[in-house]
Amino acid sequence: MLTSDPRFIATKCLQRVIYHGDSLSDVLQDSNVQSSEDKALIQDLCFGNLRHFETINALLEQLLVKPLKQKDKDLECLIRIGLYQLIYQRTPDHAAVNETVAVTKKLKKKWSRALINGILRGFLRDKEKLLTHAKKVSIHALPIWLIKRIKKAWPDDWKQIAANSNKKAPMSLRVNLSQNTREAYLKQLAELDIQAECVPLSQTAIQLVKPVNVYDLPAFDKGAVSVQDTAAQFAAQLLNCQAGMRILDACAAPGGKTGHILESAKQLTVTAVDNKESRLKRVDENLRRLNQTAKLISADVADTKAWWDGQLFDRILLDAPCSATGVIRRHPDIKLLRKDSDIAVLQKLQAHILKSLWPLLKSGGKLLYATCSILPDENEKQIEAFINQHNDAKLCMIEANWGRACQYGRQILSGQDDMDGFYYALLEKEIGN
Repeated sequence: MLTSDPRFIATKCLQRVIYHGDSLSDVLQDSNVQSSEDKALIQDLCFGNLRHFETINALLEQLLVKPLKQKDKDLECLIRIGLYQLIYQRTPDHAAVNETVAVTKKLKKKWSRALINGILRGFLRDKEKLLTHAKKVSIHALPIWLIKRIKKAWPDDWKQIAANSNKKAPMSLRVNLSQNTREAYLKQLAELDIQAECVPLSQTAIQLVKPVNVYDLPAFDKGAVSVQDTAAQFAAQLLNCQAGMRILDACAAPGGKTGHILESAKQLTVTAVDNKESRLKRVDENLRRLNQTAKLISADVADTKAWWDGQLFDRILLDAPCSATGVIRRHPDIKLLRKDSDIAVLQKLQAHILKSLWPLLKSGGKLLYATCSILPDENEKQIEAFINQHNDAKLCMIEANWGRACQYGRQILSGQDDMDGFYYALLEKEIGN
């Protein structure tokens, strides 16, 4: 981008997400901002805007006499930036208005200065009235189709799920127990005045009171710790890998679970497959930092003839492509990028991958099916259908003090015990079948 102005960059990032369907993670990475201060501001402006997308939408409907033309949607995104600052940031009102208006020059639309200035000052004049109405019509701040599905699936919990989905997620860490104990690492954090506490539900998890730059964490660059939500840390624990086993990590990127698997036991032979070469680079970077190695393969994991060497696996982790409805608090762009019709498509894909990978598992081996979804269609209904179709598939009960037991598998709801929404089902291939 031609300018380093964080508000300009945030405006362009929002435009790509809202009007081009790009993922926020991708557009932020493309922005290639070097300054840590500017990066933090851009992230706050973008994540915050999408977290409060429905409220800001409702304000725009009141403030804009008519919708802006398609070629001027960058101005709409700039207004969103201005409104977010006025409502949710501590930027003084006059500074927020002036700094937002100044971006019109960088957008090469100086003619819009009066328009942007008028809309933002109009909001300030009637702020209380406008906000009251906006929050009333966007009370649950999730798409209507998703609210309906959550209501149906979790009738007693849907309001809490919606509220949790729109909160900021904490920064959680996974301590590398092959290098250090959790207690020892907590002491190292305390010595640097980084406030943190153990998460009792996990053997490896620490939660920070406030987020910090990862490179401020003791020995982060040497693999002593990784950033990973507590719910995601259960995957390696449930797999219970033993020394010398062959492991398949299907749909492996960005590699957090791959690294945890390798930390969990010695002399593992791990094959990590993902369908995007660019995403596998993230896996490679994570493993290098942890000083771990795995065989990385870029392929359609369901097309086993294209990549499998014919040797069976002792364990398979299928971190299935899903709606990601359990991690909206970390990825608020999901509210815009997902559609109701996506669920049926994802169900078919999940079933296809699961069926394709099952023959690769040894008799007596275990496959862990995982998603970051809270929708039963992608989770326990998927496992129920699979077990009914495969006589050699046995459901292993997951005895745990986290989440809730379902008839098939175990579900963590969004924000439950301050964790992301996750689903796990552990299947064993019965010997002799």
